[in-house]
Amino acid sequence: MSPTVFSKIIHHSQVCMHFSLGLPDGSELVSTFGEEPLCFTLGDGTLAEGLELALYGLRPGAEQTLRIDGDLIYGPRDPANVHRVPLAQFPPGISPAPGLVVAFAGADGTTLPGTLLEIAGDTVQVDFNHPLCGGEVVFRVHILSVTAPPAGAE
Repeated sequence: MSPTVFSKIIHHSQVCMHFSLGLPDGSELVSTFGEEPLCFTLGDGTLAEGLELALYGLRPGAEQTLRIDGDLIYGPRDPANVHRVPLAQFPPGISPAPGLVVAFAGADGTTLPGTLLEIAGDTVQVDFNHPLCGGEVVFRVHILSVTAPPAGAE
């Protein structure tokens, strides 16, 4: 039996779309426009919940651009995620400066971005909150197709 094309996006719909995330100043951070579309099942964790919520009810062919609070996508800024890091831990060739985003290796081997806030003596204050929490994100989508959720997934 072939999948049923559904008229609008609901939880567990299979969605193929083009999207971009950017900043209000027009700079684009990531985009699938001009590349392969993103195809996923709504609710599978591919997109942050705050972005998924913006898709509910959209139909194939729909295009929309929304400004979304970064906290809804990346969570609220947590002061406990700001730490002092010794300058000696920075690799050679990196000149720490406020505003610079540096990739740090986490204990589990993952990469974690940190925004350098200030340099004081032999330490650097680093904010490990996502760089976009606390600001606005521009989310642009073009829905290409929507397929009904599998039986029992609704």
